Amino acid sequence: MSYYSTGDASKKLHLSVRTLRYYDQIGLVEPTIKEDNGRRLYSEQDMLKLEKITILKALSLSLDDIKKVLDQITVQDILAVHKRSLENKILELQGSLNHTTTILNSIRVEQQLNWEVLLPLIDEYQHRKSTEQKEMIWKELFNEKEVDALSNNLPKMGEDDEQTTKWINIIRRVELCLTNSIKPEAEEGQLIAEDILLLSKETFHGDEGLELKFWEVRKSKEKSQKLGLYPINDEVVKFIEQAIDYILEENYI
Repeated sequence: MSYYSTGDASKKLHLSVRTLRYYDQIGLVEPTIKEDNGRRLYSEQDMLKLEKITILKALSLSLDDIKKVLDQITVQDILAVHKRSLENKILELQGSLNHTTTILNSIRVEQQLNWEVLLPLIDEYQHRKSTEQKEMIWKELFNEKEVDALSNNLPKMGEDDEQTTKWINIIRRVELCLTNSIKPEAEEGQLIAEDILLLSKETFHGDEGLELKFWEVRKSKEKSQKLGLYPINDEVVKFIEQAIDYILEENYI
């Protein structure tokens, strides 16, 4: 059987010598061999016990609780609980990442930190609605097939992907037109309209009925907020509608 000195056990398990001595003092893990000269040696079983403690501490259990349950659970039980804890942490981190990306994308759209827009988003993030509640809200306005399509295809402010970037850039281009008093029927406005039609076809996979239905909902601030969608300025919406109407009329004629 192999034995480990306090120093060797410290290095192998990445625990400080002070921690090992403390565990010994409180009777949590006493080394199997204690020599007269004060040298302590840990057995393989002792090392396994120390590994169990390390995992349980990572689950935020107190040493008193660890001492109570240590001999009653297997390593498999500990790892199963630890796995669930890690999965929860991953979900929390993913939520934080999505939240941060939403704020960054919002700044890209607004060109500033707009708290009027961000606070409702942050509030919804902090008080997450259940999946069932969100589904009910969407199903008030769309059927099940449409909800699935929109969920899979719509750009999301919490994601840093190519499609989201394209839509953000379109909104920015419209805002620049508004700033520079460029009309929807001008060349730049028509180029934007063409890009919107192309991107809409890509987003909705050619389903014009769903595209129009969603746009009618999207134009409503109240409905957009209810669905948790990023708010679009009324002037931007008006410009887009006029630009698209103009290009469609020209093509129809």
